[in-house]
Amino acid sequence: MDIAFDIDDPILARAAWSRLAEPADRQAGALVGAVGAVAALRWLAGADPVAAPAAGPGGIGGGLEQVRERWRARLDGLDPRRELRALGRLGGHLMTPADPGWPDGLADLGSEAPFCLWVRADQAPAEGLGEALRPAAAVVGSRAATAYGEMVTGAIASDLAGRGVAIISGGAFGIDAAAHRAALAEGGFTVAVMAGGVDRLYPAGNQRLLEAVVRQGAVISELPPGAAPRRERFLARNRLIAALAQVTVVTEAGWRSGAQRTAAVAAQLLRPVAAVPGPVSSASSAGCHKLIRQGLATLVTGADEVRELMAPLGTVTLVEPAAAAGPLDGLAPPDRQVLDALPLRQGAGLTALVASSGLSTPEVMAALSRLERCGRAVQSGGGWRKSRLFAQAAAR
Repeated sequence: MDIAFDIDDPILARAAWSRLAEPADRQAGALVGAVGAVAALRWLAGADPVAAPAAGPGGIGGGLEQVRERWRARLDGLDPRRELRALGRLGGHLMTPADPGWPDGLADLGSEAPFCLWVRADQAPAEGLGEALRPAAAVVGSRAATAYGEMVTGAIASDLAGRGVAIISGGAFGIDAAAHRAALAEGGFTVAVMAGGVDRLYPAGNQRLLEAVVRQGAVISELPPGAAPRRERFLARNRLIAALAQVTVVTEAGWRSGAQRTAAVAAQLLRPVAAVPGPVSSASSAGCHKLIRQGLATLVTGADEVRELMAPLGTVTLVEPAAAAGPLDGLAPPDRQVLDALPLRQGAGLTALVASSGLSTPEVMAALSRLERCGRAVQSGGGWRKSRLFAQAAAR
């Protein structure tokens, strides 16, 4: 078979495999992982034999010859140099696992790890994409987002981005778009993972948003320029979102959604998963409730709780929300018992209070003295009752 490019070039070989095999092709991943991209490509082109990796989880399974034809069908006319030139015209660059900036988390995908990443980033981080994603949170959810979902997403993504956490999502309508916009508005780094080539900013309705992501963050794909987004590729793309982040946050999702697949992959990778609850009557939050009920996700209501999941145990202290002081706050148990026994209007005598409170006479007398000093009890008609100020406070 006539090959128009240097198949011994490791970069071109990996770029070629990103076209030859579909995303998350375990057999292709196992082959390349076992013998290398160059040797695997030479075998595919008929230049060299290759020993099959052992069958098993993530392995070749049925044998090389049985899967060879599906890759060979794409070999005719393949020239990754053409696709690299197309990427160069967009100002992009190709990343491979040999690059120092390769995201470490992708290795956790094993034989489903991408062969390379096609990257568009006008301000490519000097330290590399991998370092820019430390730390990173995936924020995902429904395309048909409600105003509530977009509000919660914006608040969480904005807060995280403002604290230096990169925001990863899929560039879609709804929750994805809200997450990217919030990160951009905060001046943070955000990554959109495409299900097609980075030359096709999809969906078209989000083109301006994705162009802004290119300027301030990065748009990436495991597929070469020209590749069309398809349903299977969207589903496969979600594993990259989960693997690139240290935590996956589902802010709003229906009972069946791609966001739940992302959460499931994150859980399989032993990454923490967070879900934001919504109204129990809302179908738009049913997926979040499902994740929480199944124990796959931790319930979160804000960015601090997400950061707690990302950080080493004990390094993030949550601040409890301020609450108005209650009418019984600060009282010792005997004082609470006596105050509870005091009537609101007519005063009660000492004997009646002893009987109703269950305390001794000295205990009741001491408690009444303390309650009078703090303005909760007053003497009335030869007995004792609750003060009007206390009654008003208790009623609020």
